[in-house]
Amino acid sequence: MTNDRAIPPVRPDPESLPFWEAAREGRFLIRRCRACAQAHWFPRSLCPFCWTADTTWEQASGHGTVYSWTVLRAGAVPNIVAFVELDEGPRMLTDLVDVDPDAVAIGQLVEIVFCRTSDPDGPPVPMFRPR
Repeated sequence: MTNDRAIPPVRPDPESLPFWEAAREGRFLIRRCRACAQAHWFPRSLCPFCWTADTTWEQASGHGTVYSWTVLRAGAVPNIVAFVELDEGPRMLTDLVDVDPDAVAIGQLVEIVFCRTSDPDGPPVPMFRPR
């Protein structure tokens, strides 16, 4: 995975800790509500659709589609920020890597890749690359 920019470290909170532990293992988890069946991102215990606490962790495919994107050219290395619509439904704000900024397109199929942060002992951060 090519990433020439420093990624700030993650400081997991107790609510999202299972997500970050799975990320260390290369697994991508989301939450799904048992009451309304909606999957949601960012992982939190309360469902943002019906507000129940009856949610569970679910292994996600790690596949999605670029919904929208922009390129930030503030530093030496361009940063591609995108909303990726996960195959499970939720949209996730993330970065795209391993792609020329001029080659990104709405509707482009992408897959998850976990990128190391500036803290070598911390959990990796989910980002996406073309598939």
